[in-house]
This record gives sequence, structure tokens and C-alpha cells, in this order.
Amino acid sequence: MNTIAVDPDAGLARLLPGAQFADAYALDMAPPKLDARRAAERIMARSPRWIATLLALRNLVVAPFGLHTRPPSSPSGLGVLGIFPVLSQTPDRLVAGFDDSHLDFRVVVDISRISERQRVTLTTLVLTHNRLGRAYLAAVLPFHRVIVRAMLRQAREA
Repeated sequence: MNTIAVDPDAGLARLLPGAQFADAYALDMAPPKLDARRAAERIMARSPRWIATLLALRNLVVAPFGLHTRPPSSPSGLGVLGIFPVLSQTPDRLVAGFDDSHLDFRVVVDISRISERQRVTLTTLVLTHNRLGRAYLAAVLPFHRVIVRAMLRQAREA
């Protein structure tokens, strides 16, 4: 039950038009069946200690640049999961993220059936606005891939 890299769903581009970066990872697991909100809660509501430490370091580094160090409130009224304001949700898809001066991002949790198993797919979309956004994306990308896989594995935990 390892996470695998998959092609991002091309239809998700409408969630963040012009996004220059997109990746997706999937985890196939046996039932019980999760809806997108419950899967997203398992993935994002808590972080392993090493991820929390990296996030605290990130916040110290970016604060002087005026970047968000705390999640903004959810404009949809659907709450915040971890550091991600929830923008929309259906039983099969939850979209979270926010717009900032340097970049906008979306995190999408999709639920689908693959034969007798359930697939949870975590997609990230990023639209950079300036040099700071491009530099930030380049700096976090190596960590992003490891973090996303670790967080996605939490979907199978009870």
C-alpha cells in the first residue's frame, strides 16, 4: 500500500487556471470507504513531527517577506484542515488552498473506486506570480514530494 505518482487529472486545471506546477499521488487501499472530507481529515488534520518542524522553519524564513504563516479562514465557511482552508467539497472531492502575493495553490483530495479497492488521490496545483513565488516553489519542491507521500499514507490510518 505505497503511494504512487500518477498523472494529475487534466480537468483540475480549471481549479487554478494558468497553474505552472501540478503533481498527483495516489494510494490504493481496501475498504472501509472514505468520503473526500474524511480522507482529507486523515491526510491534513495532523502532521508527523518532522513535517511540523519543517513547517515551523518555513514560517520563520518566510515571515520577513510578508507571506502567510497561518492559514487564512475558509472563504467557503467549510473550515480549515491543518493549514489548508477548505474551498469546496463533495463526497468525492475536497478542494483546499489559498491565494497569496507570491503564489496561489490548491490541494485536491479525490476518492474513486479501483476494482475492489478505494483510491485516494492527492493533487497539488501551484500558480506563481513573481520571482519570489518561483524561488519559493523551487525551494520547497524537494520537500513537497516527500511530505505529500507521507501525508497521503495517513489516509489509511484509523
